[in-house]
Amino acid sequence: MRVLEVFTVFLRLGLSSFGGPVAHLGFFRAEFVGRRAWLSDAEYAELVAVANFLPGPSSSQVGLAVGLRRAGWAGAGAAWLGFTLPSALIMALLGFTLAGGAADGAGWVQGVKLAAAAVVAQAVAGMWGALVTDRVRVGLALGAAAALLVLPAWWPGAGGWGTLGALGLCALIGWRTLTAPVTEGQALRVPVSRRAGTALLALCAALAAAFAALSALGGGWALLWATFRAGALVFGGGHVVLPLLEPAFVPALLPHGAFVAGYGAANAMPGPLFTFASYLGAASAPALGLGAGVGALLGTLGIFLPGALLMLGALPFWSALSGRAGARAALAGVNAGVVGLLLAALYTPVFTGAVRGPADLAGVLVAYAALTAGRVPAWVVVPVCAALGGLLGR
Repeated sequence: MRVLEVFTVFLRLGLSSFGGPVAHLGFFRAEFVGRRAWLSDAEYAELVAVANFLPGPSSSQVGLAVGLRRAGWAGAGAAWLGFTLPSALIMALLGFTLAGGAADGAGWVQGVKLAAAAVVAQAVAGMWGALVTDRVRVGLALGAAAALLVLPAWWPGAGGWGTLGALGLCALIGWRTLTAPVTEGQALRVPVSRRAGTALLALCAALAAAFAALSALGGGWALLWATFRAGALVFGGGHVVLPLLEPAFVPALLPHGAFVAGYGAANAMPGPLFTFASYLGAASAPALGLGAGVGALLGTLGIFLPGALLMLGALPFWSALSGRAGARAALAGVNAGVVGLLLAALYTPVFTGAVRGPADLAGVLVAYAALTAGRVPAWVVVPVCAALGGLLGR
């Protein structure tokens, strides 16, 4: 049965795919193009291009499309479930532990926070080199960072709307001032009609409006809207969920330390970094009047749902979408802006929540050196920092 085959393959990948979305895409190519020949290289490259063009978790979106092509709609669901389940369960359990106060003040938590600071610094440096390539993009990145740092003082209730406004302005400036290479996508064979694609895109917009309106009721609706909004805005890589989620959770639902520690732990997990939302849902559940399991489930579904709907809805329109120069230029502006968002998040909540003195700063620098000069993967650096923090009682 093809659906079971898809689930089994993606479950194995969900248990073993460390290293973030770029590494995941490499594992996927080896598995589905090289080993199993479910796709040609050209077809796989087109799926990656679609995922990179849209907001959302790129590796999970590619996995959805692979499952869809292999076993239809049920195959898409099986691919997502198999790839996401292992890390989502671990992160939810960790969130439940921290929500219960069992790790308050623990040295290993401080070690994870220091590792998280190093991981975010590495992400900022890598994304800057790849996405901020001229003076206009530098201005967009630094302007977005400055805006997100000072906006909370000017407009305390801005929350995620400030982020949305900054990205929208970057898209507008990029559309008007930047040029980006246009590549005409090939017609991908997918079992999604244009009518179904339109319905999925309309459903995504309708859910966004509904969750935004219902979030005023608090509880699970607020959690759904916070994670759905973040999932719909993530351009440029999974690390960008950090600044997008932080305004909704810190400090109203979680302290800075618990937020940063969860992000650090997510970097040590296999599978998608978006399961950080599973942790946040479980950890913030008491403050929202929810059970930890319900919170984890809502957080997980909320953050993955928009990317899935956008990916599956856009596939039948990809050839026309990829050929629009204005869309490419606007995306280039957004990508520069998200680097600025992550740069702002590196300062707060990451740096301010982790570094309490010279010894902590030294720990961040050593972890950063291991990640960059030493090329040690994050899934090794994070648990080592946690273990050292526990031993030293930091």
